[in-house]
Amino acid sequence: MSRSPSPGYSSSFLLIVALFVTCLIVSNVAAVKLIMVGGLVLPAAVLIFPVSYIIGDVLTEVYGLDAARRVIWLGFLCNILAVAAFALALALPAAPFWHDQAAFEAILGATPRLLLASFAAYLAGEFVNAYVLAWLKGLTGGRLLWVRTIGSTLVGQFLDSAVFMTVAFAGVLPAEALVGAAVTQWLVKSGFEALATPLTYLVVGYLNRTEGRAGGRTGRVPA
Repeated sequence: MSRSPSPGYSSSFLLIVALFVTCLIVSNVAAVKLIMVGGLVLPAAVLIFPVSYIIGDVLTEVYGLDAARRVIWLGFLCNILAVAAFALALALPAAPFWHDQAAFEAILGATPRLLLASFAAYLAGEFVNAYVLAWLKGLTGGRLLWVRTIGSTLVGQFLDSAVFMTVAFAGVLPAEALVGAAVTQWLVKSGFEALATPLTYLVVGYLNRTEGRAGGRTGRVPA
């Protein structure tokens, strides 16, 4: 998958970008449903959103911090487009024979406060995750990939969970419940990353070989 479909961008890079954006948008829709996992109440997005952090780690590790930053902004813009499309669909009058407007609104009609919380948490978490991973890569001399991926995720997911819960539910939930929910989400998402470490190693190793990057050094990904 190293053949470039367009100048400077490999098919592997484009596939990773597409997966990143898809995970982000799907997780925002799935988050509406609350699920029970081992006695814990969590948003269903916990099943897919951590994948965006794994992909972000791969982007930073293989293609560099600049490429990761551009993809994070691209994901943000695509998410805004999705939200705008949902808002327009909600505002348009329903056909007389269609009686599912209430269900449609319940799933896709997020409140402005929740949207703000989601956007702020995404930007804070993803950018810090990328920066910490790049910093740790320099600190470790490119060794100990598992330390870099898990360490950056612990910091990034902590910010993501803390920002989202604070912006979305401060003044709504008691402080104890808010902190408890944020910590639970942080630990679950970070645990997901730790369990996926072998897969991260496989993907990074594959991309380093097929993209012609020795030792994880990044090649050119045009601005």
